[in-house]
Amino acid sequence: MSEKHLPAALVISEGMLHTDDAKTAHGLIRGTERFRIAGLIDSLHAGKDAGEVLDGKHRNIPVYANVEEALQQAGTIDYCIIGVATVGGILPPVFLEIIRTCINHGISIVNGLHDYLNDKPELVALAKEKGVSLIDIRKPRKREDLHFWSAEIFSVKAPIIAVLGTDCALGKRTTCRMVREACAKAGMHAEMIYTGQTGWLQGGKYGFIFDSTLNDFISGEIEHAIVSCWKETNAELILLEGQSALRNPSGPCGSEFLVSGNAKLTILVHAPKRLHFDHLPEWGEIPSVRSEVNLIKAYGSTVIALALNTSHCTEEEAYAFQRAYEKELGIPVLLPLQEGVEAVIPVIRSHMKTPTP
Repeated sequence: MSEKHLPAALVISEGMLHTDDAKTAHGLIRGTERFRIAGLIDSLHAGKDAGEVLDGKHRNIPVYANVEEALQQAGTIDYCIIGVATVGGILPPVFLEIIRTCINHGISIVNGLHDYLNDKPELVALAKEKGVSLIDIRKPRKREDLHFWSAEIFSVKAPIIAVLGTDCALGKRTTCRMVREACAKAGMHAEMIYTGQTGWLQGGKYGFIFDSTLNDFISGEIEHAIVSCWKETNAELILLEGQSALRNPSGPCGSEFLVSGNAKLTILVHAPKRLHFDHLPEWGEIPSVRSEVNLIKAYGSTVIALALNTSHCTEEEAYAFQRAYEKELGIPVLLPLQEGVEAVIPVIRSHMKTPTP
């Protein structure tokens, strides 16, 4: 479907667009095949271009002060998407009035937080009155819709690459999408498995929402997504979007992709300037990249590239970190926002069974 035929959506990031908590909005600004993003609602950044706020790149996505201003300038809107992923998945109170305004204007709401809109009676009643939907995409699937691990993963012949990070909110999903796009440009058919709400919002076809899945079935849902994708698309390569980090104490995650998902290859994402998990000293220091590479190796997977999140780095520092890690690790070190991810393509190709064109 062409972009002009996609449903038009506004994204709420009220006061948070410049923060890591707005990573859902950031992903939608960078691209989605499910919606046409008509603008953002964020009074702190009103009048700016959302892309320029995000990373300095103009994307023709205006930021509006409120819903009324957006409707006057953007025209008909089908959906309003809650564009933040807060700690604990709690809906910021300031968002409630914006949501009510949208509903009063006949706009359906898409919510990716654990704080479900359908559990709020006043919003449910208002949505019913106005004939719109409240879509809580992070609600757990029913038991009958879940899959238990079966070992069918071992039938998949395509290489499986996990994109993991040393912490949360580093750009794992963005890196994953960029690698998929780089593979396509290089003539390789790569598919991506989404594991978070933003991946679905961006149009992901294969995957599940990891942190709302009953623990007994996480390994099976990983396997089912990979196997289904491989069988139905004949993909030459499968990319897995990682979540959290192997050693983040608030939600250790990653071994499932390496073990249950049989990902024998890993792209690791790291922020050199981030010293503590989630920027919180009381949560502990982020271990060294070398120790993370060794830990991943202990799980039976090889780190084939390191991607750097260069937040709070000057351009000179970013390139200095790149050179230092390349010297230390002997693998490609990617600067996705500055240079793209094409440097990993020859390494990926070396693990493909198809001949080089």
